[in-house]
Amino acid sequence: MSSKVAVWEKKIKKLFQAPRKGETGELRAGLVSQYANERKDTIKQVIAAMTVGKDVSSLFPDVLKNISTHDLKQKKLVYLYLMNYAKTNPELCILAVNTFVTDTEDPNPLVRALAIRTMGCIRVDKMVDYMEIPLNRTLKDENPYVRKTAAICVAKLFELNREVCIENGYLETLKKLVEDSNPMVVANAINALAEIHEFDPSLELLTITPDLLKRFLLALNECTEWGRITILTALANYETNDHHESSHIIERVLPQLQHSNPSAVLSSIKVILLNIENLKGTDEYDNILKKLSAPLVSLVSTPPEVQYVTLRNIRIIIEKYPNILTNYFKVFFVRYNDPLYLKLEKLEIIVRLAVDNNANLILNELKEYGYEFDVDFVKRSVKAIGQIATKLPKKSEKAIEILINLLNERELYDQVTVALRDILRSYPDKSSLIIPSILQHHEHLIDSEAISSFIWILGEFEVFAYDTNLVNFVENFKDLEANAQSSLINTIVKIIVKRNDLRYLFDKIFNEIDDIDSIEIRDEVYLYQRILSLDNSKEINKIILTKLNKISNTIPKFQPEALEYLIKELSTLSSVLFTTRISKDSKINQITKIKDIKINVHNEENLLDFDGEDDSGDTPAVGSVNLLDELNDLFTNTSFNTNSVQSNSIATSNNINDLDFGFENSSNNNNSTDNDSSVNRINNNANGGINKDLLDLF
Repeated sequence: MSSKVAVWEKKIKKLFQAPRKGETGELRAGLVSQYANERKDTIKQVIAAMTVGKDVSSLFPDVLKNISTHDLKQKKLVYLYLMNYAKTNPELCILAVNTFVTDTEDPNPLVRALAIRTMGCIRVDKMVDYMEIPLNRTLKDENPYVRKTAAICVAKLFELNREVCIENGYLETLKKLVEDSNPMVVANAINALAEIHEFDPSLELLTITPDLLKRFLLALNECTEWGRITILTALANYETNDHHESSHIIERVLPQLQHSNPSAVLSSIKVILLNIENLKGTDEYDNILKKLSAPLVSLVSTPPEVQYVTLRNIRIIIEKYPNILTNYFKVFFVRYNDPLYLKLEKLEIIVRLAVDNNANLILNELKEYGYEFDVDFVKRSVKAIGQIATKLPKKSEKAIEILINLLNERELYDQVTVALRDILRSYPDKSSLIIPSILQHHEHLIDSEAISSFIWILGEFEVFAYDTNLVNFVENFKDLEANAQSSLINTIVKIIVKRNDLRYLFDKIFNEIDDIDSIEIRDEVYLYQRILSLDNSKEINKIILTKLNKISNTIPKFQPEALEYLIKELSTLSSVLFTTRISKDSKINQITKIKDIKINVHNEENLLDFDGEDDSGDTPAVGSVNLLDELNDLFTNTSFNTNSVQSNSIATSNNINDLDFGFENSSNNNNSTDNDSSVNRINNNANGGINKDLLDLF
């Protein structure tokens, strides 16, 4: 009876057993083969399947059986498999611990390093308990290859369990490895300490002393390229005010500018620029800056991806040292096979390198770009011509001539109109050259910014048949974008005040105010309705007819704080994205600093009491701050620093500007027209006294 039961059990098990045929069954059979070569070939097949994304985790126990072998290649393959599937099989992974510990005592240093590297890469909490003895042994190994591998393992262990690292003294041992005689061990130790510091900034692990500095400089020429980058990054964090020490650092780093690795070259340039400020005012300062030109130019010949990173870094460098590449401007001329992102970035650099000596060549080159087929590239080229015109007054007429030719021949109506508007902001006396061409083609304008620019020109300059054009815009008021609507309202109000004309157009807009979707535009109409209802015409003229300041440059610039930060971040991702990492603590400090700023407002005891007996309230006292000034400063974008428009701000607004750490100028000052300056007019008039009715609006 029992024999029959056994037979039936075998049949049932066989019925529910997974088929042995198929790829997985064949691999499992090969892993347990009695022939070593067949097992090794099967492991290769398993790794190949794992590499292409197939799930071979079910073979974990069978692969683990092959870990004890003297074949180094097979051991590497098995270790690779374990690192990939350790998280899915943590219990089985512990079975390999004895092999790891044994391999850390192997006579072959490659096996010892492989074992400790694999233990560090297996991200399983239970593995931490078994790493103490092997890691201590390998950190003090006689072979430098094992020591440099163990140094990286400490950083991986710290991320997994920082308490174990601190208790077992791994961090102290890692600090000693910084003074190792082997340059590769030094580089890996620095790299590990940097990763630990980034994970926990409260630990001050790497403090560079003068003696340690000498070791770094001596090890610099003996490292691999990535070791050099690690040491150069550490040197960039070393601050010194000593003239001779800075000169010595630069002297030892200069040979690295000839390295074939672009990252090593950029890291070397970063170290040199951070130390060169201590040499300012000496002949050595100018000579060193000249030596940086050739390495930067050589990086422009790299593949497109690397070249883009280089161009972004060059853009930061020439912001602080504008003359460093002035003689090499032709290197940045666009090639026919450059991708679009490279073309646009080269244009950003070309306009910054433009000076009176090379402006003619650059403008002729940009003119050729205006006839290309790529729309985005052509738009940026037209903008670049306008930027050079505002930057270099002597070349403005040539730039205007080129833009007008592009307007007539290439029909770039929108882009050229915006560029010519910026030129008019810089050189109002050139209106006779510009306005006729714009009037000739204004019917072809489509872009809202171009339409807004044209409307601003109608109100700012004496233009023939301005009323006909404005009537057409008012008829299609609902179809305009918000910025064009705002510009139209401001232009009409300006003509009403200046020429006492077109009041019926403003009334028409006011009567249809309920149909306006934008809340800002409705509020603007109400504001101007109240202003026009004032009796004091002199006061209205001050508010409405205030002239916009001339702009001297429309090229975006970094704030000084941002520029200093980005110089320290050359060759990193921050230098490519033009961003900064702001920690939670720094944000809190920033908020606290803003909170602590004291805004002294005249009659601060009762800001809303405008009916007081003291008539001196109309004129702010010396050192006081006008309420409208403060409102203007708080709601004005101060993230960007240009030389375009100098606002009539006060000391308090300067403090607020210092806190903002924005990077790239959006050129809102450059694109600002009459519609952007209504608040500024109120602000400019504040110190001269404002009617109580106007203050009631706020």
